[in-house]
Amino acid sequence: MSEKKNKLRSEEWFGKDDKMGFVHRSWLRNQGHPDHMFRGKPVIGICNTWSDLTPCNAHLREFAEIVKRGIYEAGGFPLEFPVMSLGETIMKPTTMLWRNLVSMDVEETIRANPLDGIVLLTGCDKTTPSTLMGAASVDLPTIVVPGGPMLNGKWRGKDVGSGTLTWQLSEGLKEGTITEKDMVEAESCMSRSAGHCMTMGTASTMGVMVEALGLTLPGASAIPAVDSRKKVMAHLAGNRIVEMVREDLKLSRILTREAFENAIKVNSAVGGSTNMPIHLTAIAGRIGVDLDIEDFDRLGSQMPMLVNLMPSGKYLMEDFYYAGGLPVVIDEIRKQIHTGAITVNGRTLGDNCRNAPCYDREVIGTVEAPIKENAGIVVLKGNLCENGAMIKPSAATPALMQHKGKAVVFETIEDYHQRIDDPALDIDETSVMILKGVGPVGYPGMPEVGNMDLPEKLLRKGVKDMVRISDGRMSGTAYGTVVLHVSPEAAIGGNLALVKNGDLIELDVQGKRLTLHVSEDELAERRRHWEKPKPVAERGYTKMFIEHVEQADKGCDFDFLKGSSGSEVTRDLH
Repeated sequence: MSEKKNKLRSEEWFGKDDKMGFVHRSWLRNQGHPDHMFRGKPVIGICNTWSDLTPCNAHLREFAEIVKRGIYEAGGFPLEFPVMSLGETIMKPTTMLWRNLVSMDVEETIRANPLDGIVLLTGCDKTTPSTLMGAASVDLPTIVVPGGPMLNGKWRGKDVGSGTLTWQLSEGLKEGTITEKDMVEAESCMSRSAGHCMTMGTASTMGVMVEALGLTLPGASAIPAVDSRKKVMAHLAGNRIVEMVREDLKLSRILTREAFENAIKVNSAVGGSTNMPIHLTAIAGRIGVDLDIEDFDRLGSQMPMLVNLMPSGKYLMEDFYYAGGLPVVIDEIRKQIHTGAITVNGRTLGDNCRNAPCYDREVIGTVEAPIKENAGIVVLKGNLCENGAMIKPSAATPALMQHKGKAVVFETIEDYHQRIDDPALDIDETSVMILKGVGPVGYPGMPEVGNMDLPEKLLRKGVKDMVRISDGRMSGTAYGTVVLHVSPEAAIGGNLALVKNGDLIELDVQGKRLTLHVSEDELAERRRHWEKPKPVAERGYTKMFIEHVEQADKGCDFDFLKGSSGSEVTRDLH
């Protein structure tokens, strides 16, 4: 008895021999598609985030053609479509402002068109979560092809990491140990091939995240962008998405609670970015999985860090790939994760990574001999962050993990830039730097300004780190004792808005507390005099963002985008 064939969603467009079937097929024929392409072949949408304005993704036009080869080979019908691309290093004021917009673009493009399965071509930081959020809201068979990291940067005889070197050079320029000519020379040395940041920054973290979720073929995340094996992976992903459609292997079957828990633990094991919780929470909200900020602490804070990569370690993504990549890490922590979680290739995560060989234990440690103990993201609570804040211990200074100091307050990012290098600024290495007004509503878009540069006068004294607190984010390539994602943010009246110069602030990472040592009566009095800032926009998308974005602990998605609308479209265009 033959197996029952699933009806393809695209047949609602192409499978009818009436007026509407004629309309849907005939205009596409101007691209030279023969009749048999419309007759029962799975139609695969290739969501391409390529753009010349997104350097990390500039190679994805070629990748789309490779994916198409795989789709054709497997008997599918590939149709590529563009979406707004978010170039982290180019766009102002922050790509986070448009992450939700891109998710809407992806969701509505998929739903409105005759697509049976989706391939997401991603790379730069927000291009991965935004496209996945949109795809999750439609829930078709979906596979991710991560664009991959650049080759290792090479500068003056040593490996340098993109992003991480940026912060090092910036500090060196202030210290007087680096010249502007050095900076120009380092630019090309740091970025010498196609691909995204080769540190374990946010882009690499997002690649690891989707592999840990089971949404890529095994080992895909660490392969450098220009390695021929990345092209092989793209071709095979094209093969596999056609099979996924025939198996009806939808996103909701892969993105289970267990998969999200795996991603949290893997993020800790690789020393991933503090941006990951915001994006993972938003993705979970779209697929209907209840993920809470406490989950990241409960599941991840006690995990060992096994991957020795910048900014928390020594090596880079190219080295990680040569050492064996993410399958080694997953196999190493298999006792702590849900190995039975299904992945896009139809096998379990545990089966995909079983006995994965490690070729360099300096790059990938073991559970028994980790790079760092208890290195996952820690969630802080206290009267300065009632709904939570985050810190990444693996990138912080151990001596500052328990610290009490007086606040030096910057009311806005402009205030910070104007005063930080003023020799008269009353600040020393024991101070706690406070930056307000850079949260989701306040900036708007919650930019990566939380890892504030230290004052020039302290850098010249040899100070390398200080406690810094804000309602903003930090680049995944950055480092330091930086408390981020303070919620509620200052712009909507969180207690962060009430901090004054000289207030005593205590950070206790072990105790998971962030405390403003000011009485409740005094805070109430300050609140009486606090004035809500005026909205930074009165029209357009930014106005909508300000009015509907949720706080950091909820993933910064729009309140009206939680859940999904599915893939059904009941009305035709004529």
